[in-house]
Amino acid sequence: VQLVESGGGLVQPGESLRLSCAVSGLTFSNFYMTWVRQMPGNFLQWVASIDTEGGRTEYDEFVQGRFTISRDNAKNTIYLQMSNLKSDDTAVYFCAAHSRPRYNYTPYTFPYRGPGTQVTVST
Repeated sequence: VQLVESGGGLVQPGESLRLSCAVSGLTFSNFYMTWVRQMPGNFLQWVASIDTEGGRTEYDEFVQGRFTISRDNAKNTIYLQMSNLKSDDTAVYFCAAHSRPRYNYTPYTFPYRGPGTQVTVST
């Protein structure tokens, strides 16, 4: 199983970024997908999740209204569109795959996770 994130970078506050996560080695359409982020100090925070068909999404309150998670099952890829970025969004962003709804896991226990992509929001 391989998950590979891309799209991170350095942006200024108020700008946007779109992260991607390409997944291989599993039946993608059978898996829920989640974005988590590792804040400075190594704390892992749940960001957003999407169900297997993309019909249901959930967001942490700190990103609700600014971030949008989506998936393309034909491309085995999920996305995280991030708008109006703030300095507090600075983190390493990871995508994770899991066979049960996200409530069955903590941010640390998702069975499959990529190596992450750095997002830095700074002037």
